[in-house]
Order: sequence, then structure tokens, then C-alpha cells
Amino acid sequence: MSHLTDLKFKTLQFYSTASYPCSYLEGREARSQVAAPSHLIDTHTYSQLVEQGFRRSGLFTYRPHCDACQACKPIRVDVNNFVPTRTQRKARNRHKALQASNQPLVFSAEHFDLYCRYVSARHPGAGMDEDCQSQYTQFLLSSRVNSTLIEFRTAEGRLEMVSLIDILDTGLSAVYTFFDPDAEGSLGTYGILWQIDRCKFMGLPWLYLGYWIQESRKMTYKSQFRPHQILLNGQWLSPP
Repeated sequence: MSHLTDLKFKTLQFYSTASYPCSYLEGREARSQVAAPSHLIDTHTYSQLVEQGFRRSGLFTYRPHCDACQACKPIRVDVNNFVPTRTQRKARNRHKALQASNQPLVFSAEHFDLYCRYVSARHPGAGMDEDCQSQYTQFLLSSRVNSTLIEFRTAEGRLEMVSLIDILDTGLSAVYTFFDPDAEGSLGTYGILWQIDRCKFMGLPWLYLGYWIQESRKMTYKSQFRPHQILLNGQWLSPP
């Protein structure tokens, strides 16, 4: 971990988990490298960890550390040079009337209901819809970094989408977005476009989209936001 020696909190420890079934590539085993203890990971420290490919799930800060696979690639959008595609422009225009507002990380029955509808429709059988309220609280409402919920509503006040975003030193990190599974017009795409615009407004150069897996169809959408960079061997590089 020599590349992390510049962290303010040098007492952080890094350990590897036991193997578990990969949730993205069928038939493969995965492991994670975890940063601990979590109470030492503030926004500045987490920003540096994200630069090295880490991500968080609730209070759990990790990055892929698989024995025989390097399919998971951290990906970030170059905000200042981003140019939307025709399809992305259509999504932006379709949902531009949605009203966005910042909300604190507190439990909302309305948010929770939308979340359960979303995971049941989009991720059935993947374990995300089991013990829904406990999973929701631990995953989305637990944070020791600068985080906010952004809710998107129609002019009539109907909740359409919620995004959890971390505000880092050099960008925003798109933690998770859930939306009305019956809505039309690529709400998820619009959510990313909104976050790119918010990065520009805040003067932040990068939007971190987590991990991209070339072999996973579910991840294809991330590589459609160009230009972007991929973290390879400790360096952020633009793909050819």
C-alpha cells in the first residue's frame, strides 16, 4: 500500500475479505480489499481513497481485490470535456422539467417505498430486495463523508427519482440512484447528466461512476458518457 502513504491518517489498515460469489459475472469468485477503521475515513481521506479505486457501501470502504480477475475498472467522467450523445440529449430534454432538491440522510417512507419498488423490478433475486428496510438504511443512510440525497419530483410533486451523491475534493461520486421502474425515457441516464451538470456548477472536474465491467451488459451505460478515464495499474487513463 505504498501509494497510500500520503494519507493524513496513516493508521488506516487494509485487509482482504474471504471469497464470495461475484454479483456481476456469473460463476466467478470475488474478494474485496477493505479500509478500516471506518471512523478515520473522513471526506478528505475518502477522496484520496477514491482516487486509488476505492468506493463505499454505507460505512464499508472497499475496492475489488480478486485473485484471478481484474474485470472491475474504476471509471470517471471528464466533466469539462463531456459531450452528450444524441440519445443522452433526448433523455435530458425529456426530464428537464423535474425539480431537484437536496435532502438529508434521514429515513423517508416515500423514498423507501420507491427504493423497494425499484430493486424488486430491476434486481429480482439478486439479494437486494431481502430485508429491504435494514439494507436500505445501512447502504444509503449511513455515511461519515460529505453526502447528500437528491430527490427529483415532477411539477405536481410526484417523486420520480432519488440519487445518493458523495461530494469529494475533486468531484462527485455517484453512489446509487433509484427511480420509478415504470417511468419512461431513461431516468437513470438523466440522473447522471444532472450530476455532470452539478459538477460543472461546483467547479469539480470529475464524476466518479464506480466500477465498469466490459463483460457486463448492466455496466455498458457507464462507458457511454465520454470522454471518461479508467484506472489501470494505479493511473487514470483515457481509453483509445
